[in-house]
Amino acid sequence: MKRLILISLLISFQLLNANTIQGLIPYPNSLIKENGTFLFDKNTSWTVQNQEQQKVLEQVLEKFKIAANFDYKVKISPKSKTSKGVSLLADKSITEEGYKLTVNNKSIVIQASTDKGFYYGIQTLSQLLPSSIHSGRFVSQKDWSVAGVSITDAPRFGYRGFMLDVSRYFIPKKDVLRLIDLLAYHKINYFHWHLTDDNGWRIEIKKYPRLTDIGAWRVERSENFSMRRNAELGEAATQGGYYSQDDIREVVKYAQERFVEIIPEIEMPAHSNAALAAYPNLTCPVVDHFISVLPGMGGKNAATTFCAGNDSVFTFFEDVLSEVMQLFPSKYIHIGGDEANKENWEKCPKCQARMKANNIPNEEELQSYFIKRINKFLISHNKHLMGWDELVDSEIPAGATIFGWRGMGTAAEVAGAKGFKYIKSSAIKYYFIRYQGPQWFEPFTYFGNTTLKDVYDYEPLEKTVPDSVSNNMLGIEACLWAEFVNSTQDAEYLIFPRLAAFAESAWTQPENKNWSSFATRIDKVLAVYDFAGINYAKSMYNIDHNVRPANGNVSVELSSIRPDLEIRYTTDESEPNSQSALYNKTLIVDAGTSIRARTFLNGVAIGKILPLNFMKHKAIGAKVYSKNTNAYILTNGIRGSEKMTDGEWIDLYDTDFECVIELPNVVTCSQIGLGMLNNVGMGVHLPSEVTFSISNDNLNYKPVLTKIYTENERFKNGMFRFTEQFDIGNQTFKYLKMNAKKPGNTPESMQREGQKNRMAFDEVLLN
Repeated sequence: MKRLILISLLISFQLLNANTIQGLIPYPNSLIKENGTFLFDKNTSWTVQNQEQQKVLEQVLEKFKIAANFDYKVKISPKSKTSKGVSLLADKSITEEGYKLTVNNKSIVIQASTDKGFYYGIQTLSQLLPSSIHSGRFVSQKDWSVAGVSITDAPRFGYRGFMLDVSRYFIPKKDVLRLIDLLAYHKINYFHWHLTDDNGWRIEIKKYPRLTDIGAWRVERSENFSMRRNAELGEAATQGGYYSQDDIREVVKYAQERFVEIIPEIEMPAHSNAALAAYPNLTCPVVDHFISVLPGMGGKNAATTFCAGNDSVFTFFEDVLSEVMQLFPSKYIHIGGDEANKENWEKCPKCQARMKANNIPNEEELQSYFIKRINKFLISHNKHLMGWDELVDSEIPAGATIFGWRGMGTAAEVAGAKGFKYIKSSAIKYYFIRYQGPQWFEPFTYFGNTTLKDVYDYEPLEKTVPDSVSNNMLGIEACLWAEFVNSTQDAEYLIFPRLAAFAESAWTQPENKNWSSFATRIDKVLAVYDFAGINYAKSMYNIDHNVRPANGNVSVELSSIRPDLEIRYTTDESEPNSQSALYNKTLIVDAGTSIRARTFLNGVAIGKILPLNFMKHKAIGAKVYSKNTNAYILTNGIRGSEKMTDGEWIDLYDTDFECVIELPNVVTCSQIGLGMLNNVGMGVHLPSEVTFSISNDNLNYKPVLTKIYTENERFKNGMFRFTEQFDIGNQTFKYLKMNAKKPGNTPESMQREGQKNRMAFDEVLLN
């Protein structure tokens, strides 16, 4: 860790001297380098036109006071013009959040029409300064300078949001405040605070004290989120926490001072186990199991929702929202509305009576009734309802703003086509819970990758979207769901530096974005994270691999998302150094080879070592024929990790599998090994049946083994990978056919009762 911090600091200071734009994220929409350099000292003058401008300056002046021991006084001069030193000047022609920043050897001038614009101009100035301005301590440094530049800037989107889920893991107030500082640094202007869910109720409501007395606490479980057992009656609930109303007021005020608007989310009608654990009378009377705050995914218990036929539910929410509205001045209230299971509503006499009395044709429209009733209450208090894109599956509530999250978030555009405002928050591109680099180096989470480059390259507003729709797009939002967060440091690792890539997409016009430029500008920002003590991910420095069969050998492709890194490697199991072989083309290696590879920046090792230990067996490098495009993985000689989407597993969701392996030569072997994965939380289990058949002509096949797995054998708790060895006697063949049947639905005795499953294979071994 210390070595990487020193590297990032060294890089940042070198780049600052060499290039004006280093550290500018998001990148300005117009930047011209100018001659000269402005040097700050203890006598630098600061002039503003009014007290509001002076207040905007306070944060950067405090940084100078701490880091440089420059205790500046600000002069207020209502009719001031450009003068020596730093000046803030009003310019009514500039857009609300826009600004102009001009730096030469005599002066720095920031122009804007609003305090927001001045604030963003000052943020840009702070990014041009040495990173140590953000150190929070005195720095013995003589050169406090900014190179000459002329910037004219304004954001692409008016809504630039970040959502933090504090329900699944409670983030302490002090860490929320630090996050808000970094949102402001990146010019993010909305903080969407996901305060309630199945796993915890995090906001004090005076009228309903049990929401925090009971709903804020869950039983302790040490397993991964997806594998946690539900609470049992009588178990002590000790894990959690909540924000008092005084805490909320403090956080809101802190955010307002940084021009960040906080939008609270109070989930309904689903994701409600924490609230219903406190007030079980608010669920449907057909629910007959113990309701607790869920420690994990919850299985069938996650289907428990508020009763749509119970008027007390609407009284409850009106009371809760009344207190929420007193705490949050934002015009927006987010009510969730996603992933509501309707099975209890289908059985509930109260819900069915509600449907009959109101001519509601189905349970989907019953949810629409529920949300519209809440919306009417919010409108009466001059608030605007926000919700996830499931709201487009029925009649959209009047005036609602829709967050498009499913897949690429295109459901939001359905709302836009109907005249509703919308925000793109694609789960594939903007959900920071996904892996952010080569998974062999990453902490465990759900399936799938969203790298720093994936976030940066994604264009949320396609040119094919008509103006009639795109004109309703307010902006974009990134989200951190906290299922696999067990500390603030875990959360920071998932957020940063992906937040920087997102921020540039939110602020900078697409034509001004450039990945190669961003990849070098980010290094100075990492130094700011270091000073702030942020546990950011260094995944961009690590190596990804693609290993494929190659006529009895294997081909190895290595890559890094950073275009400025070298990859060096060894094949003798030694650690790569700056003199090791330079990777510049695909490698062809024999079975049994061991590769060690690492990235280097300016001759300094910067990434983690990638070890590729190729197995040695008779199927290595053999061709694989299958409808599944990833079937080549079965003979590439590399074993997968416990992360099923690490690139070394065939993922087979609720489907059978067949392949034919064509060996380079006729072989004789007595044993077949099959690499398999079990992950009960993600529904990965053994097949119900596996059959191997052999042939010498690829026409006539002889079955040599069929293995049937009983329900108890294929559905096991835990997460583990293993190799099943099958004895087939001495057999001679050139072709091997494999057939595997899907596991089937989860039995009643397990968390995922009744749900479909997947199976995963990583290697077929012949010996």
